[in-house]
Amino acid sequence: MKQTTTRDGSSSVPSAPENSMQTMKEIRWARRYNQMCLFILFAVVSASSFSAFFDKWHFREPGGRGFDPVAGFDQIMDGTAWRPYIYRQLLPDLTYGIDGALPVNAIGRHVSEDSRHRVIVALDLAGKTHPVQYITMYLILYLSALLGTYALYWVCRAANISPLASVFTPVIFMLLFPLFGVKGGYYFDYPELLFMALAVWIALGFDWWWIIPIAALGAWNKESFLLFVLTLYPLLRRRNSRVTSLLAVGVLAGVCAAVYLPIRMHFAHNPGGTVEFHLKDQIDFFVHPFRLATWTDRTYGLLLPALSGPIPILLLIWTVWRAWRHLPLWLKRHAQIAAIINIPLFLLFCQPGEFRDLSMLSIVFLLILATNLQAWIESLGPKPLQSTA
Repeated sequence: MKQTTTRDGSSSVPSAPENSMQTMKEIRWARRYNQMCLFILFAVVSASSFSAFFDKWHFREPGGRGFDPVAGFDQIMDGTAWRPYIYRQLLPDLTYGIDGALPVNAIGRHVSEDSRHRVIVALDLAGKTHPVQYITMYLILYLSALLGTYALYWVCRAANISPLASVFTPVIFMLLFPLFGVKGGYYFDYPELLFMALAVWIALGFDWWWIIPIAALGAWNKESFLLFVLTLYPLLRRRNSRVTSLLAVGVLAGVCAAVYLPIRMHFAHNPGGTVEFHLKDQIDFFVHPFRLATWTDRTYGLLLPALSGPIPILLLIWTVWRAWRHLPLWLKRHAQIAAIINIPLFLLFCQPGEFRDLSMLSIVFLLILATNLQAWIESLGPKPLQSTA
């Protein structure tokens, strides 16, 4: 075919390099647009999740539904909360650090009286002993929910979940997250999820020593992270030798212990103990599983079935059963180690029906959801035409 030319003799068809550059530019802009849409989706979902969580529990201060007289916000910030809650020092220390580094009073003088009043009403700051720290921790906690949503997405991608399922599985998980706590929810829950997801993501795709700072932050946030690093062995074993994987787990556990022990010694004289025993409550719960008080829970402003109720538990069992045979061996081993550690601790030391205390199984549940969602998406694909002849 003869090429068309313009009056000055130049070709009207762009050259190959120009076509290539235009295509690359369009791809870059498409990626930026997709990233922006993903950010908006995750920001809204994490905000919904955190809003429902905060509406239920706040920071356990007086006057709210989730008031805890031994671990309220003032007690945590003053260092007078009971053990083991006082051991969870990452967010209180970070809050004081940020407030000390920022010119809070200077910033406050530039905020209008109307805006200041709206914040006070929205967060119920009137009469609070630490209003500035309350706002700071509120913002940190939401940021950890947002970053946690991204971390769950990265885990799904590292586990070879399809792109579409990798996007919507964290959405489902984060919307379910406020339902995991029926009797309690604390400021360290979202950071714990974030650090667990980051540790798994790094173990699946990067050198193990990148987990060291995550392990330190995770133990600073909650002492049980020391036990969670033991569940990472099957993940590390995918890319490392047995000796290297064992060494990595040992180093990570040592880092967690090095962070936790000074905190434990510092608050050794606080009331309470290392753990709370609830085995009697657990036995009573399983002996009387059909108490109506355990069937419902108010979340998202609605009275919804509690996850500790019979029907949600049956649905959970069905969800696990459907996906288990499709899980890779490394994930099954991770789940088994987490269950061996977490379930006995749950039965001995945790309130019955509190799925949030089975947090070491959170990433397993995420990937079980992802496996089921991916199978459902694949089942919706185009079907071959059938002849009517």
